[in-house]
Amino acid sequence: MDMQGSRQLAITQQQAWEALNDPEVLKLCIPGCDSIEATGENAYALVNAIKVGPVSAKFKGKLQLAEVNAPSSYTIAFEGNGGVAGFGKGNARVALNPNDEGCELAYEVNATVGGKIAQVGQRLIDGVAKSMAESFFKRFDEEMQRRFGPPPEEGAEDENKPGAIKKMWGKLTGGKAKETEA
Repeated sequence: MDMQGSRQLAITQQQAWEALNDPEVLKLCIPGCDSIEATGENAYALVNAIKVGPVSAKFKGKLQLAEVNAPSSYTIAFEGNGGVAGFGKGNARVALNPNDEGCELAYEVNATVGGKIAQVGQRLIDGVAKSMAESFFKRFDEEMQRRFGPPPEEGAEDENKPGAIKKMWGKLTGGKAKETEA
């Protein structure tokens, strides 16, 4: 299976790089991910539930980052075993290119599968892979918006600062808030 694509991200290249190397973010964003843990430098162990047609299994796998060029690109070598359901292995090339709107994430994936999962047919496997990629990017975009949010609108930030109500009252009354004598 070969898949490639790109996605515009509304965050900086550095923010995207840090998020793509954060196991917590990846666990939230990878569909079916039960766990992802660092096992060494640029190495991770992953447990992921995958369903392709009638075949579903928990895959235990390994990810190894290579050709790391922070914060621009890396290659991910991956392999996973789902027991009787089969196995998957391959590599992905990920590149982050800054632009005026944030950065663009481009990817190329080459993977092979074997066992029962391979018997369901290439078209179904490709469809599930594309669906998982779309789901990942949707979750990733949502998580990045939650973490970094859209830039604050002009004047909106003042409303959330401590003392903002006193400041607004002072503007409305033409001076500082006056204390009343009791």
